[in-house]
Amino acid sequence: MKTDYAQLKADGFMLQKQKDRFSMRLRVVGGNLTVERLETIRRVAEKYGAGYIHLTSRQGVEIPFIKLEEIDEVVAALKEGGVSLGASGPRVRTVTACQGGRVCPSGRIDAYEIAEELDKRYYGRTLPHKFKLGVTGCPNNCLKAEENDLGVKGVTETTWNAEKCVYCGACQRACAKRKAIAVEQGKLTVDAERCNHCGKCVEACSKDAMVGRNGYQLTFGGTFGSVVKQGRAATPFVFDKTTLFRVVDATIDYFERYAEPKERLAATIERRGWDEFQKIVCDAYDGEETKRGVGRREE
Repeated sequence: MKTDYAQLKADGFMLQKQKDRFSMRLRVVGGNLTVERLETIRRVAEKYGAGYIHLTSRQGVEIPFIKLEEIDEVVAALKEGGVSLGASGPRVRTVTACQGGRVCPSGRIDAYEIAEELDKRYYGRTLPHKFKLGVTGCPNNCLKAEENDLGVKGVTETTWNAEKCVYCGACQRACAKRKAIAVEQGKLTVDAERCNHCGKCVEACSKDAMVGRNGYQLTFGGTFGSVVKQGRAATPFVFDKTTLFRVVDATIDYFERYAEPKERLAATIERRGWDEFQKIVCDAYDGEETKRGVGRREE
């Protein structure tokens, strides 16, 4: 029977330069693997591979030197240990994430929790081309959210209450790197252009004069590879998961409906126009349900 190399690639088997040897891509959500799954991967790499694994640039794990004739056996061994194959080709790829507020003191959101939910909703969905999602917990941006087709970044929207402020300067000191806050002679000013919504001023304020609300900043149309583009914001900050997933739904449906084959989201937006795309995602932000574009392409 003829080998379907295209299907193998779609299932996560990346053909190597060596004949009928594959680097097998595994499904890893948000860079998080239990020790039990790590042990399964170790055993498989030792028995069926070359005794090592490769960590990809997107928090993925690949086991090189898998033999064509042993693929079924390898898949069964992985499944028994709770490990799934990764996705390649024109699909929603592995969702990446930093450790976020669950672990990191700077985290504004639980990045891994969001990554898990995104993975459950979208992973492996067939689209005109690859689609990458990334979640970073705060404006330190360890995960580089803007490099993804759709990036999610934890932010803090800050409000200053002058009546409670004693002008101690704690917020200014907390913002020393950004220099967005200035306190002098009983006056406080905030430079909106310098503020990156990290929330450190809120943490520093002992008088509740600085009040913060954590949420998500979404960026759209990022790519990193042979073509590099920085994703940009199209909606205001999002403060609830219902709105978050409604906007993600609208974005992926837009891409599925309007993208040409092998065209990334950034190129689709550029071809059709930013204003159209922004209206679609802002309508979703405002609560207007989008018509799903599954199976429908505009000529």
